[in-house]
Amino acid sequence: MAGFEMTDDQLLRYSRHILLDALGIEGQEKILSSHALVIGAGGLGSPVTLYLASAGVGHITLVDPDTVDASNLQRQIAHTLDRVGQFKVDSAQQAMQAINPDVRVSAIAERADTALLDKLVAQADVVLDCCDNFSTRQAVNRACMQHGKPLVSGAAIRMDGQVSVFDPRQPSSPCYACVFPPEPAPEETLCATMGVFAPLVGIIGSVQAAEALKLLIQTGSTLVGRLSMLDARHMAWSEVRIGRNAQCPVCSALRPPRLSMVH
Repeated sequence: MAGFEMTDDQLLRYSRHILLDALGIEGQEKILSSHALVIGAGGLGSPVTLYLASAGVGHITLVDPDTVDASNLQRQIAHTLDRVGQFKVDSAQQAMQAINPDVRVSAIAERADTALLDKLVAQADVVLDCCDNFSTRQAVNRACMQHGKPLVSGAAIRMDGQVSVFDPRQPSSPCYACVFPPEPAPEETLCATMGVFAPLVGIIGSVQAAEALKLLIQTGSTLVGRLSMLDARHMAWSEVRIGRNAQCPVCSALRPPRLSMVH
């Protein structure tokens, strides 16, 4: 960050961050110079992108092939009725830049396949998995392992949510496939058929945004090695410890050499 100096407008906008001992000017400068990759612009991607933008993440790349549907509006707060039919990434870009026009947004209305992820993950400082299907989650995890990038993973269905962090820069960290093996693939449970409690995606997505920002500024402890689960029926959090699987078909082969934690 040598030579970077915030403007008066930025000092005012981010003043409540700067007041935090765990963040300060140096931490906010790291956020401003960071690049986050968000896969999915729906229920989880909405709070993630809005909070990352409001926090000042300098570059946010958002990937989602879908368009806004009226049924999304019950929970996908980045979108509005007048943007039904638009690509979700374009709708979310409008919402992000309405909050913070200084944020650079790359909106990619494509499916996050292996080739695209290989390109985009390499460019990012942190990756947030906000998608809604198992095969894409596995592809995102594999790309993060290949490129040694931290992954913040969230999921929500019905009234149950979960979130964790998988960081290949930490030798003891499991990867997503250690906890949820790619084979055999589970039967997909979609909110279109199972339903989802509207505020649940806001809670899980907000936790994802918080974990991503902590990774970027290197403060506190993250959810590496822990799977945090929420039962929204009773608003009860529970946590299980998760470890590396020495026979994991993904990270046992793809884990890069030990990498520096310096951003």
